[in-house]
Amino acid sequence: MVKSIVKVFTSLRLTVVCLSLGILLVFFGTLAQVNEGLYNAQDRWFRSFFVYWSPPGSNFRIPMFPGGYLIGTVLLINLIAAHIARFQLTWKKLGIHITHAGIILLLAGQLATDILSKETQMSFAEGETKNFSVDPQSTELVLITDSATPDQEKVVAIPEGMLVRGGEIRHPELPFTVNMKAWHINADVRQRAPMVDTNPPPTTAGHGRNITLIPLTEAKKMNEYNVPAAIFELTGADGSLGTWLAHGKLRDQEIIAGGKTWRMTMRFERVYHPFSVELLKTTHEVYRGTDSASNPGGIPKNFQSRVKIENPRRRESREVDIYMNNPLRYEGLTFFQHQMGRDELDQARGTSTLQVVRNPSWVAPYAGCAVVGGGMVIQFMMHLVGFIGKRRAS
Repeated sequence: MVKSIVKVFTSLRLTVVCLSLGILLVFFGTLAQVNEGLYNAQDRWFRSFFVYWSPPGSNFRIPMFPGGYLIGTVLLINLIAAHIARFQLTWKKLGIHITHAGIILLLAGQLATDILSKETQMSFAEGETKNFSVDPQSTELVLITDSATPDQEKVVAIPEGMLVRGGEIRHPELPFTVNMKAWHINADVRQRAPMVDTNPPPTTAGHGRNITLIPLTEAKKMNEYNVPAAIFELTGADGSLGTWLAHGKLRDQEIIAGGKTWRMTMRFERVYHPFSVELLKTTHEVYRGTDSASNPGGIPKNFQSRVKIENPRRRESREVDIYMNNPLRYEGLTFFQHQMGRDELDQARGTSTLQVVRNPSWVAPYAGCAVVGGGMVIQFMMHLVGFIGKRRAS
């Protein structure tokens, strides 16, 4: 039994099957981006062990294809098992051993990147300072009240994952319980019209009493983001505080409970940093003559942000230029120039969006390629030297 299992995992046929399935996965996963969107397709096809399919109108899921994690894991096990089974500690096999080690490093590095990497965005206008970046693919329900310490606030953030699961949500700092009633992955809101909106409002408390909720289809394009909406009931020590609506356009709704006033809002998930970044100046240049009706704004020539970094912990204050193909690497983060525009309220004021990437394993692909290349060179040189030696001997 054990020999049969070992034979399967060390088989070259398994390698061919995994590589073939990987090619099909890339093909179908790329096609799926058209209807599912980039991020949804990545999660469903590549960041999963199985690709599931659900019959229309049903929550029952049927595995229909192996996902990226499963194919990568099996291929990694197959590579390690085959290498151990056929391992020969000789100088003639040194290049092959190094090449295999490089491939293993590439596979392990890609897995580490999927698990550990985090992409957020930092958007601001000239003169503004930010010490946090946001994840536009995830939201959080935030409840804020005054703290006992002057000039500080107490913040309780409920992540999107808990809101989606539903049920009761409790936190020791909150004087009430959040009981989820409904979740909309994408929605819009507008003021109620007396003659148009004859149906009852979505909630009994807060801004929701004067709002009409409009559910929308999930945003799937690269430059579109979902704006979720949550309907929930708050229950305090004295009973129900009513049902409430949280949405990105409804800011600072006041909740009085436990002798305190809480401000509630729904926003993109924030990631705070131990330093601040101030946008000093934006430079937005396009190639002359490329601005047209089909290409408004023209072809970008130079997007550049002049920023000032303040880090009290390191007693550091310096200015840096971030532009295309010249990111800033700082405190384990990489800042890329992502977007640029103008402030809607002040067109003379430039705005900039920086893509902030945390990837602890960013060195792995470079190291893996270098190791694979080195192993192939060593193996080639060994064969070349042996071939030359044989020719001289003959």
